[in-house]
Amino acid sequence: MPDPLAQVVGLLQPSASFSKLVIASGAWAVRRSEVGRPFYCAVLEGACRLSIAGRAPVILEHGDFALVPAAYEFATSSLEPPLPGAPLQRVETSPGVFRLGDPDEAPTVRMLVGHCAFVADDAKLIVSLLPQFVHVRGEARLTLLVEQVNGETRANRPGREVVLARLLEVLLIEALRSAPGPAAAPGLLRGLADDHVAAALRVMHDRPTHSWTVAELAREAALSRSTFFERFRREVGVAPMEYLLGWRMALAKTLLLREKGGVAKVAGQVGYSSASTFSVAFTRYVGVPPIQYARAPQAE
Repeated sequence: MPDPLAQVVGLLQPSASFSKLVIASGAWAVRRSEVGRPFYCAVLEGACRLSIAGRAPVILEHGDFALVPAAYEFATSSLEPPLPGAPLQRVETSPGVFRLGDPDEAPTVRMLVGHCAFVADDAKLIVSLLPQFVHVRGEARLTLLVEQVNGETRANRPGREVVLARLLEVLLIEALRSAPGPAAAPGLLRGLADDHVAAALRVMHDRPTHSWTVAELAREAALSRSTFFERFRREVGVAPMEYLLGWRMALAKTLLLREKGGVAKVAGQVGYSSASTFSVAFTRYVGVPPIQYARAPQAE
């Protein structure tokens, strides 16, 4: 049976855009304004402060990994940040290696920092199912994966982009499944942490062509219809049929762009009995007819 988390990450189509080693000392701060790109870092030595708009600052220590699937306003800094307006001393000492703060002081933190991109046209919908912030402690595999991403980014070897895409998929899956499920915000992770809700999620991902009803999904989850509906909505953040529609549309977009199988074929692959019914649902959900979506510039 397909794993929902792996399927979701695969649909995002992550690709690396930048990775670097940061060595910092003294008082320093780096503030960034992004456009919703994923940001991640792994602390190799020492500690630093991560501040994300709308959240309390978090102290990242040796062995910590942090992931922000859609970063906008955030900052990394020394534990005691510099005074506002203080200039940042920043030097690239070698390709992909940056020194921050006072170069005459002993380093207080070494960390690998990366930004990547999600190629999928439907990335915003899919990211909305993930937690806004992931903080994992003591998982050496995550640090190792970030080191591998960094090394592959620096190298200029054949197949680099393919290897990076696969490494990033594994990194994201490992990070997300290492995150605390029940304590996470409503979304896919919290749903998968609930055995009853997870059973329904898995059959929806395994058989998207089936004409699921709430009653059928409740039986799969071994719950009454009303209990299942409220539990699913509480844990995942949307109603069961709303989640199923979003999942089918995400699959449909991918199939229309990748496989060029025609609207009728795609309709059948995502659970619609006719091309016309699928076209109406797709147009209402996406804003353009499926045939127009498949021929749009992003399909090239």
